[in-house]
Amino acid sequence: MQTLAKKIFLILTLSAGYITCSFANEQTQPNIIIFLADDLGYGEIQHLNPEHGKIPTPNLDALARSGLTFTDAHSASSVCTPTRYALLTGRYAWRTRLQKGVLTGGESLIAENRLTLAKMLKNQGYHTSMIGKWHLGMLFDGKHDKSADITVGTKVSEGPIDKGGFDEFLGFHHARQMNLLIKNQQVSEKITPVEMLPRLTQAAVAYIDSRKNNKQPFFLYIPWNSPHSPVKPSKAWLGKSGLNEHADFVMQTDDSTGQVIAALKRNNLLENTIIISSADNGTSEKTANAKALVAQGHYPSGNLRGYKSDSWDGGHRVPFFVSWPKVIPANSVSSQLISLNDIFSTLAELLKINLADINTEYINDENNATKSSTAKNSVADGNVAEGNVAEDSISFLPLLVKTKKNNIPQKKPLRQNIIHHSISGHFAIRQGPWKLILASGSGGWSKPKKVKGISAQLYNLDHDLGEQDNLARAMPEKVAELTALLQAQVAAGRSTPGIKQHNDVTVNIFKH
Repeated sequence: MQTLAKKIFLILTLSAGYITCSFANEQTQPNIIIFLADDLGYGEIQHLNPEHGKIPTPNLDALARSGLTFTDAHSASSVCTPTRYALLTGRYAWRTRLQKGVLTGGESLIAENRLTLAKMLKNQGYHTSMIGKWHLGMLFDGKHDKSADITVGTKVSEGPIDKGGFDEFLGFHHARQMNLLIKNQQVSEKITPVEMLPRLTQAAVAYIDSRKNNKQPFFLYIPWNSPHSPVKPSKAWLGKSGLNEHADFVMQTDDSTGQVIAALKRNNLLENTIIISSADNGTSEKTANAKALVAQGHYPSGNLRGYKSDSWDGGHRVPFFVSWPKVIPANSVSSQLISLNDIFSTLAELLKINLADINTEYINDENNATKSSTAKNSVADGNVAEGNVAEDSISFLPLLVKTKKNNIPQKKPLRQNIIHHSISGHFAIRQGPWKLILASGSGGWSKPKKVKGISAQLYNLDHDLGEQDNLARAMPEKVAELTALLQAQVAAGRSTPGIKQHNDVTVNIFKH
């Protein structure tokens, strides 16, 4: 398929199971930046919530207007760790040992032979850098220690360098260790939590400045620590919102994003940089003091029901903006269903990477190891690899790049369905407007957590976006249909076309 992207990329050559690239004097591959806010609900951004978004977010609003806004984008889970795993691997985290909750340490959730986004891009000649929160497992001098026991100089493993495949890393593991600043594979400093966001911002800006006149394309992944707890806006931001400290922290997060974008502009890098901005899950009701915010007219989840941790859309429908001035028309909007999982296959298709060709290098199932690297299901054909690469990732590139065969917005759905997962391990599945939740209540922290006499919830989001009218009893056939679809995708080890794969553990959609 001839696309605009083909005209601006280098000639790619296939070699030894990988696709490598030859660089000319002028960089033509796009740079890539992914911003991932921590606990930033759909309604926190004024661009998405003009009536009930009372927190000023001028930089994220401008970013949204500069490109494409997705109004039906979802994180892979309503909590942190599983979403980050899915973003970096294109695979649902409930296929791993993590069946509920998040990690606090220990070995990484990412297997040794798992292809990650950073590894894939590094194979294409990209310099890869991560600045921010990892939260996918980490060891300190080979142990799972508390931050109070960790000293400067401690060796770090199971992190972004050795398991993520990044060239460099500056950041921290998770919120309870926000007093530790890690550089590459060593604890470099002890700081206070209020210093973390400014330090990450400073490092991200410095990284962009360092890329000026550098012809090597870069991938910069910036998972902010904010506005997650501990809610510690800098002194300059305290009281700025006129609402509460959470709102102040949202404003500071917006400003940090703006500083990085400003660095791109002054270094003449903006035009050929793809910027994706999203969040790992919805706003934390408790941390944000959502009740007080709503009383002041600010709705962190917009018109959605629920918050972080929940099966309801407020837990996992997130802001999602894509900007690429060289290619994507400004003020574009898509209502198509997408997931953070889909970033993986989207970037693969963009760079003409046939994931099936590299599959045999990262295969888990020895019975599949003899599969030919000329497998038919390629990213370019609209599918993903036949083996265990990005098993739950579907490219949304056709929504970004205008060609002779498609226009923006594209009407034909690219993603037919999506599986949701809550903090307690409850499953839900969405297909078209229909959403089935295998829980009697929120599936998370919101009330009611359980409702007597109810085993499932069924909603038609076209008519009931707030998930108030449970149709499960009235439509048992639809409940059975969606349950069967969920069971089939769990059993297949994938939710995309290709040969059957294996989950790392036995997965029971009814046990939580």
